[in-house]
Amino acid sequence: MLQNVEVGRSSLDKYRSTAGDAAVDELRRLAQTLQGLRVLHVNATPYGGGVAEILRSEVPLLRDLGIVARWKTIPGSNEFFAVTKAIHNALQGGTRGVTEREWEIYEQTSAQAAEQVEGSYDIVVVHDPQPLMLRSLVGRRDAVWIWRCHIDSSEPDPAVLARLAPLLGDYDAAVYTLGSFAPPDAPPGRVEIIPPAIDPLSPKNLDLDADLATEVLDWIGVDVARPLLVQVSRFDHWKDPLGVIAAYRLVKRRIPQVQLALVGSMALDDPEGWQVYREISADAADDPDIYLFTNLTGVGNIEVNAFQRHADVVIQKSLREGFGLVVTEATWKGTPVVAGRAGGIPLQLADGVGGHLVGSVEECAERVLDLLLDPAEGRRLALAGRELVRRRFLLPRLIGDELQLYADLLKQNPPPPRSPAAAAVAGEDRDPVCGMLLHQENEHRYGYGGRTYRFCSASCAREFAENPELFLRTASRGGS
Repeated sequence: MLQNVEVGRSSLDKYRSTAGDAAVDELRRLAQTLQGLRVLHVNATPYGGGVAEILRSEVPLLRDLGIVARWKTIPGSNEFFAVTKAIHNALQGGTRGVTEREWEIYEQTSAQAAEQVEGSYDIVVVHDPQPLMLRSLVGRRDAVWIWRCHIDSSEPDPAVLARLAPLLGDYDAAVYTLGSFAPPDAPPGRVEIIPPAIDPLSPKNLDLDADLATEVLDWIGVDVARPLLVQVSRFDHWKDPLGVIAAYRLVKRRIPQVQLALVGSMALDDPEGWQVYREISADAADDPDIYLFTNLTGVGNIEVNAFQRHADVVIQKSLREGFGLVVTEATWKGTPVVAGRAGGIPLQLADGVGGHLVGSVEECAERVLDLLLDPAEGRRLALAGRELVRRRFLLPRLIGDELQLYADLLKQNPPPPRSPAAAAVAGEDRDPVCGMLLHQENEHRYGYGGRTYRFCSASCAREFAENPELFLRTASRGGS
């Protein structure tokens, strides 16, 4: 059978102090008609990366709401995960492609995993490419099947997308992080936009006293008396760690005492991470002020929490990105961020909120210097970012969006075919860029193609205006 992931217990009521009473009460109302619903989440790894972190926090809360939630992972060798990493990169715009031999490995391992699927469920949520084949191999089994894509697949390798398209067509719905992430020419069907979120009460994000954060970093060998730059992410070329080192070296010319910590997460489903780790190690070998830490060398959630709180600036210089939850985490902790214009990062750092967006190594260094030389401005940006996270990117909002989708799909089991341009969670009025629920007071609008689209913020309206057709793959009921 698939590997069951054990999780702890939690109560939604604990989130009243962070998400607010209204959000918690609304979740309990939504869950009233879903009592006893059997939900299975399937992904590739129980640790490392944003998906595992979200599920570890979400599953206990679903159970607290009366939903019978399970989280399982698929088995796979390093060879299999090397293939799925290649597929991941191809969906994200990589040009390497996938060989026929690699497709054979993918299909053979998927068939072995499908034989281990047991039990009956009402909803099955499959995360990312690794377990994507399960639906076609297992069959419907009277369940509603959802593919949850956490990747920016707006510009995929055409050959790889063509190979995956029949598999995508088997699902009742596909959920993307942002409206622009749906691939072109994807199979027609229901498409939804649901951004991810962080758990403010997880060990990685809970309030940590400044003195304790300092003690934690001092204990692992960081000089806490000197300026500190931090990047927290998987060791992945798309995160541009070598570009971060290059920017740090430019900063160091002006502020010689500055330090850089690269804090990476090694995941079971990402064997490529070790190659990137070795490249970083070689590039940083001659500089004792560059620290390299991983979750396999004693740096876990509490240490990451301490790094993000104690840092003078957090850098996330991604070249391509899903959403960039590390940006959410840092701004939630009151730390300013300098980050690449990729994925969901611009929605988090727009309109003078959270930090600065950059497009090059030189611009990254300049913005980091600005924040180091004007810490008061950094605090102002970070406090504005924290309020944005509170309103839009905390776990209860994510669970609410998903419960709305489950309820709507179950009413239409099986749902009628719909164009991707006719999507909105449960028919609600939502922002076509970020998927946020719109209210009457949302006055940000943009006219295109004879329709007027509404947005939750000026930044979303600008994103849409730059390339409307990209977002119209998933946009719908925000127009009039």
